[in-house]
Amino acid sequence: MSDTSSGSTVQKSESFLAKSIIGLMFVTVSIAALVLGVVAVVAINNNNGGSSTSSSSSSTAVATIVQVRMTEFAVTMTPATVPPGEVTFQVVNAGTLEHNFAIPTLDKRTIMLKSGETAELVVSGLEVGEVAIICEVAGHEASGMKATLTVAEGSSSKATSDTMPMAPMTWQQMDKIMEDVALSFPAKTEGVGNQELEYIMSADGYKEFVMTAKIVKWEVEVGKFVDAWTYNGMVPGPVIHVNSGDKVRIVLKNELPESTSMHLHGVRVPNAMDGVDPYTQKPIDPGATFSYEFVADGPAVGMYHSHHNAQVQIPNGMAGALIIDDWKAIAMKAAKGKTGDADGKAEQEVVMVLNDAGTIGLSLNGKSFPATAPYSLKVGETMVVHYVNEGFMVHPMHLHQPTGLVVARDGNVLDSPYFADTISVAPGERWTVVYTAQDVGVWAWHCHILTHAETPQGMRYMVTALIVG
Repeated sequence: MSDTSSGSTVQKSESFLAKSIIGLMFVTVSIAALVLGVVAVVAINNNNGGSSTSSSSSSTAVATIVQVRMTEFAVTMTPATVPPGEVTFQVVNAGTLEHNFAIPTLDKRTIMLKSGETAELVVSGLEVGEVAIICEVAGHEASGMKATLTVAEGSSSKATSDTMPMAPMTWQQMDKIMEDVALSFPAKTEGVGNQELEYIMSADGYKEFVMTAKIVKWEVEVGKFVDAWTYNGMVPGPVIHVNSGDKVRIVLKNELPESTSMHLHGVRVPNAMDGVDPYTQKPIDPGATFSYEFVADGPAVGMYHSHHNAQVQIPNGMAGALIIDDWKAIAMKAAKGKTGDADGKAEQEVVMVLNDAGTIGLSLNGKSFPATAPYSLKVGETMVVHYVNEGFMVHPMHLHQPTGLVVARDGNVLDSPYFADTISVAPGERWTVVYTAQDVGVWAWHCHILTHAETPQGMRYMVTALIVG
């Protein structure tokens, strides 16, 4: 082989080797770039906390929803514990007055909602802790329209069976529930109010009534116990009966956690005994005692109640009736036989204290239907009823039968008594009505503001019955 031929072969080999090296380098660089790209993608995903997975998860997460029910006078939230972050409050005014839902610390609130209206309030950035909820209508917070939302890590944001919309109730289900409630009347509960208070005749000639203001557990309806502010441990407080000319002394001991005083409403007393601190007396401190003294000047249908932090103490139970003289006789004399009574005499005298606020809530004599007390008469018998309103609202009281003869307002006998089947009793008022039983049966007796007497689960709250046999 010639030298020229050998040189040509060497050059071709070198050219092939060079091309091979360059090709291998290109492949290596490409592989490295691919590896780096994969690493970069993984790193980006890691830095984003797995954004692809997170995005998918967040798109399927259930928003935190709190259902809020506002009534006189309570705020109920379901659930009452939520995780931090954004919360949507779905608010319904299930009461009869206007209310709003407010979070003052966050300057968040709904508009004023009329009865039956709803609103939605979205609040972002809730942090771990407790959030105070109130109704901002004057006096409503103090009467019980307040609640606390707890914000806690680990709380579920998913809707529960309590927050999920319920399937509509069938009419058959509604009928059954209503019947069960009605047939449970009168449901037995602990505690009876309006009991006659006995007196002790003092050495200086006073009829002395001893009373203690204290907080007790009170069963408003079956299984529902509340902290009641009471006189002598009952709601309403005991009935005080005296006669004109009696020297009366009410000895009040304060076992409450705060000061108090007692106002004798609709009863003539010396100014120093009017019970309005700090004008007529000093507040009665916890542990202290004060005596109210006066000479009974009747006839009168009065009431006694707190006049210190009264918007809390009264609706929570601190009220009762004070009656001067024999109103069974006074009422029958005023009726002049118009009701068809069999013998011209009243067989019963009933004090019915109306409430709608505080821990007691919508109630008759401190109880809510079906735990209210029934009344009974025979045909031709008569009952004298004193309606006493210690609540915040007017209550139109309606007895299905018989029609009542209104004989007195605020303890003053009317010149012209009149018949009415519905008597509107405003806060602070006392109306005296004569009812004579005419027809046999069980007759419903209730406030005619319908939401004070009826719910989808049947009769409730300010309802009782007159049983005529």
